[in-house]
Amino acid sequence: MRTKRMSRKTGKNITKARAAIESRQYLLTEAVPLLQKVKFAKFDETVEVTLRLGVDPKHADQMVRGTVVLPHGLGKSKKVLVIATGEKVREAEAAGADIIGGEEMVEKIQKESWTDFDAVIAHGHDEVGRQAR
Repeated sequence: MRTKRMSRKTGKNITKARAAIESRQYLLTEAVPLLQKVKFAKFDETVEVTLRLGVDPKHADQMVRGTVVLPHGLGKSKKVLVIATGEKVREAEAAGADIIGGEEMVEKIQKESWTDFDAVIAHGHDEVGRQAR
């Protein structure tokens, strides 16, 4: 028994985006504003860029690898916990730490399994070494 296939209908946003884009190669200075114009999702969309570099990857000296640091980051900010006492507390405040505490933070992490932070900086605490295990 053969089932009928329903024809797929593209959405109105996809149709509008396809109508705005011509079937040609774009310069980067043209492509970025066009991407911003035709974007319709409520999240940051992924963009694939293909570049012709004119190198032969079979040769070791012509391998191209690297990373790119985005100018505005990823939009996420990290929550930093500083465990310190005395003068180091004032230094942490001046450096812009989000959460600052001493032994009470270590106890909170141990007893309550508290993990509402992304990074921990500890200074001068033997207890922190035991907590890291």
